[in-house]
Amino acid sequence: MTEGLRERKKRATRQRITAAATELFVARGFAEVTIAEVAAAADVSVNTLYNYFESKEDLVLPPDQASAARLAAIVRERPAGTSPARAVLARLRAEIRARDRALGLSEGFGRVFEMMRAAPTLMARLEDLGEQMVAELAAVLAEEAGAAPDDPLPRLVAAQIGWCHAQVFGEIGRRTAAGEDPDTIAAAVLALLDVIEGLLGERVLDYPGQAFRPPGGGTNRL
Repeated sequence: MTEGLRERKKRATRQRITAAATELFVARGFAEVTIAEVAAAADVSVNTLYNYFESKEDLVLPPDQASAARLAAIVRERPAGTSPARAVLARLRAEIRARDRALGLSEGFGRVFEMMRAAPTLMARLEDLGEQMVAELAAVLAEEAGAAPDDPLPRLVAAQIGWCHAQVFGEIGRRTAAGEDPDTIAAAVLALLDVIEGLLGERVLDYPGQAFRPPGGGTNRL
């Protein structure tokens, strides 16, 4: 479907607001900049800004990009015959190779990362986001495995996958703070993913295995 004029204008306005906010936050610090100042810099009203972003934190971590459904969505959309853990690892590798800006693999991200690290509310948002990702993923795994409500495996496997995801972002953050360039970081993180995959073991990598419901009910698992 071709994007209409209205949609293009809305996207341009959103991008202008985000760019203005990022410039101000990096220059002065997240806590020091007001919503009114961001709106003025983007040449929009405060009410218009709130139509696009519900909170100040959303200007840095917009819900459509920093989504709690990220891991669950990767698992739901994975190719047939691919396990959840392997699907997430494959997506991370693809994003790293593509130097995805959402991972912070772009020139100039270092200053943005330093700004985020200095803002307690943004760091708290990231921590909450990680926990929500794991919870949503655990629900998807439990559904696919036909797990009983008291079965800990979906939650534990989801936690391991979430740990892998967090390690990637943590490594990118550490290397970004150290001043490494995106290509160097990408190579190092791809190598790290190989190590992580080796640590997980087949129980996690292939969960839920060949889970199925046999005739007459119940669930068999490998």
